[in-house]
Amino acid sequence: MMAADQPPAVETVVVNAARLPTSLADAAFSIVTVDPNALQTLPRLDQVLETSPGVSLFRRGSSAGANPTTQGVSLRAIGPTAAGRALVTLDGVPQNDPFGNWVIWTALPTEEIQGVSIVRGAGAGPYGAGALTGVIDLQSYTKVDGGAMADISGSDLGQRRVAAAGGAQTGNVQFFGVAAAENGDHWIPVRQFRGAADSPLTVEDATGSGKAVVDLGFANLTAQAGAYREARGSGTVYANSASQGEDGSMTLAAQPDATHLGWRLQGWARDSNLYNTSASVALSRQTASLSDSQYKTPAFGWGVNAATRKLTDWGSIEAGADVRANEGQSEEHYSYVNGSATRLRVAGGDTLQAGVYAEGAWRSGPWLLTGGGRIDEWQNTDGHRVERLLSTGAVTLNPTIPNRSGVLPTARAGLRRDLGDGFYVRTAGYEGFRAPSLNELYRPFRQGNNVTEANSNLKPEKLYGGDVAAGRDAGPLTFSAGAFISQMRDPVANVTLGSGPGTFPFGEVVAAGGFYIQRENIAAINARGLEADTAFHLTSPGGQPLVLRLSGDYTDAQVDGGDANPQITGKRPAQTPKLSATAGGDWTVVPRVVVSAAVRYEGARFADDQNTLVLPAATTVDLRVDWQVRPEFGLFLSGENLANAAVATDETANFVKSYDEPRVFRFGLRFRG
Repeated sequence: MMAADQPPAVETVVVNAARLPTSLADAAFSIVTVDPNALQTLPRLDQVLETSPGVSLFRRGSSAGANPTTQGVSLRAIGPTAAGRALVTLDGVPQNDPFGNWVIWTALPTEEIQGVSIVRGAGAGPYGAGALTGVIDLQSYTKVDGGAMADISGSDLGQRRVAAAGGAQTGNVQFFGVAAAENGDHWIPVRQFRGAADSPLTVEDATGSGKAVVDLGFANLTAQAGAYREARGSGTVYANSASQGEDGSMTLAAQPDATHLGWRLQGWARDSNLYNTSASVALSRQTASLSDSQYKTPAFGWGVNAATRKLTDWGSIEAGADVRANEGQSEEHYSYVNGSATRLRVAGGDTLQAGVYAEGAWRSGPWLLTGGGRIDEWQNTDGHRVERLLSTGAVTLNPTIPNRSGVLPTARAGLRRDLGDGFYVRTAGYEGFRAPSLNELYRPFRQGNNVTEANSNLKPEKLYGGDVAAGRDAGPLTFSAGAFISQMRDPVANVTLGSGPGTFPFGEVVAAGGFYIQRENIAAINARGLEADTAFHLTSPGGQPLVLRLSGDYTDAQVDGGDANPQITGKRPAQTPKLSATAGGDWTVVPRVVVSAAVRYEGARFADDQNTLVLPAATTVDLRVDWQVRPEFGLFLSGENLANAAVATDETANFVKSYDEPRVFRFGLRFRG
């Protein structure tokens, strides 16, 4: 009897090994499931996420060319930042860097990811700190069909990539591992006014992880460990970066049923280190000089979380607690004269957020009502910033940075009415917060000729919002269409305080063509918008599957600078488009050949808080053909940005633009066996 019952139980537990099952409450909130085909056809996870409008990295561009420090991700175009305003989790474990809160996307190969859910709106309740504009919830594989898969690809830009994943089972233990690596030159981001100081973007990275899932009978134990390495040329002579890190987690979880509590206990840790150099570029762009060398940024983060869920005749009740802590510092040489550094800066500290929550969901016929609340404490401690002359060791700056802390209550609630045949209407309200990263609090940085000053007095950002929507989640036509409104209070913004040439506070020298910028809590960002997602599953005249998709996002976001920054009141937040939309589909032309196409439009955005540097609207077209030569072996050919659109990602004070990836063709082999 035990042997007959075991296989379905093991299968169910393995699939949900590191998490409780989907909560009944989720149906009342705006949650988008990313098309699984995108995970199979796009080379980078951040590109997969951007198929959902409103999801973007800080600057308009993929991780193919972006410096690690600009790869923070945000939702709903309320106001992206380099640190990101969304929480990214893999099987419940935060993936945001412990020092800067950005995400190293090359450490998350698509071969590891089985599914992606995007929770739009502040993530109070079970998600906690960091889920300011929402959550990107990644679910990893524990096994793949056939036991293994591998991809090898290259491009006409010289990019080369190889990845493999596979698993096996021995008794009550399931193993799964994934590894990926890539390297190559990319493109030169500056087109107009290009000079000898401009160089190709380059990348060389490798990542690997493994997990074991053990069926203990009363619960499942999942142990995971991984590591990544990445090195980049940032498009300017002397500007380079290298990042590395390791992580591990252990999760013990039991599934709830009508007679037993479900519960999860999880602990995780991750460390990272970043090397990053910046260059000052002459106005002619013929020469550049090293301006900053962040030669070491050791950081360590850890966390524990626990949750328990009770299923009842009328719904469910969940309660839990979590703690997240980060510590780290930046060590850098700066103030270069004739190619040699004259000063040393060490800056960093510790942060901690701890919270408890409770949430309930009540189902009565077609009605679903859910509500819950959290209370969190945040702490900033051991803040330090010490600057010295390298020649003598004399201290030139050592401010006293007091410890700071506070308590923040948040809540969320939702209501849904099912109308039959998969149709529904719903509404939700929510609050959330994000505490500033160590990078924002303590480390000034230089990007090109721009200098951005840190601010140890930054307060947590808070978001209050709500949305309404109608849709259908069953049948050949599924859709969701709705509206949202939100106010972000005390958002951390990069406020421009002056331009070069000149010397500014803390002795920062800004060259001609550069800005002096300060991180500050401004009064608010107010946003309202519309969003829609549609998928239509058809059968082509030849009897083959055809899937069409259309989605869009319109956001009207305005800054309230308050009394301290009236010059930016009424402006649109930097790097925030008003409109983005995607259209695409997958057509099985014949049983072994699938054609996928996508068109993405994004409206104009501004590169600066003053709204003077315009990054024009851009439309990109992608096309891919997959040919399954044999059941276990396939080929693909893809063209990205086929029209070679000029997708501007940034602009300097003297109007020199940088651009994302031009037209590129990729060819690859795929194995499933």
